[in-house]
Amino acid sequence: MKTNPNITEPRSLQWLLIGVALLFLLVMLVIPLAAVFFEALKGGWELYVASLVDAEAQSAIRLTLITAAIVVPVNAVLGIAMAWLLTRFDFRGKQMLTTLLDLPFSVSPVVAGLMFVLLFGAHTALGGWLESQGIQIIFAVPGIILATLFVTFPFVARELIPLMQSQGDSEEQAALILGASGWQMFWRVTLPNIKWALIYGIILTNARAMGEFGAVSVVSGHIRGETNTIPLLVEILYNEYQFVGAFALSSILALLAIATLVLQDIVTRIQARKLAAAERKDA
Repeated sequence: MKTNPNITEPRSLQWLLIGVALLFLLVMLVIPLAAVFFEALKGGWELYVASLVDAEAQSAIRLTLITAAIVVPVNAVLGIAMAWLLTRFDFRGKQMLTTLLDLPFSVSPVVAGLMFVLLFGAHTALGGWLESQGIQIIFAVPGIILATLFVTFPFVARELIPLMQSQGDSEEQAALILGASGWQMFWRVTLPNIKWALIYGIILTNARAMGEFGAVSVVSGHIRGETNTIPLLVEILYNEYQFVGAFALSSILALLAIATLVLQDIVTRIQARKLAAAERKDA
């Protein structure tokens, strides 16, 4: 193990801290994750596959993927717009808007779900009018999408804002002076400069969208085969003592989480190589 020459603590203390950290990761992360896959496959591969191809499981998987497919691009566009607004313009109420951006982080997902029930529920003015027009929000797919949009909204913007603030707008102003239009400036200057942070924010948004439970649980109504996402169906199956099915679907979420971490690491490594290559070129 290479040590930092500026660190004066004894080698034994360094190894002790490393051992404690590794033990914590083993007990809190590795063993529980391995237990999920063990329980999922304990009944055999055939039972595992049968649990995943069950009609309810397929419906939950399909709804989860549909929700993520809608939420991620919408929040990517909204996140870019919000980051652009907060880093390129000065206006009254900017600090308040910046604070409100973190509201989904500070509000409990369950409370977020209740907010949508109070707004779009069948017994509210707006919800009743929508249902009279044949549009159902609560206890239907639109409510699930809205709740997921709310809880995942800040991820992209929060990744972009610090980067765009540090970069400034000098390159964008130069592009405008040279005759570029607003769209040309965005596609050729702004987007290439923020692409890695944008990809990172999209990865986090996708992971949260697929794993969201609290807000979705409130607005979904738990209609079997219709409004249950993977996390909701896992809870239902576990409460019904259908452990193989519950852990099989849990393993899908675990695999998605692992894939997210791997993709995040790949993006970080590519970004680091790009930065190193750029620094060598400048030198």
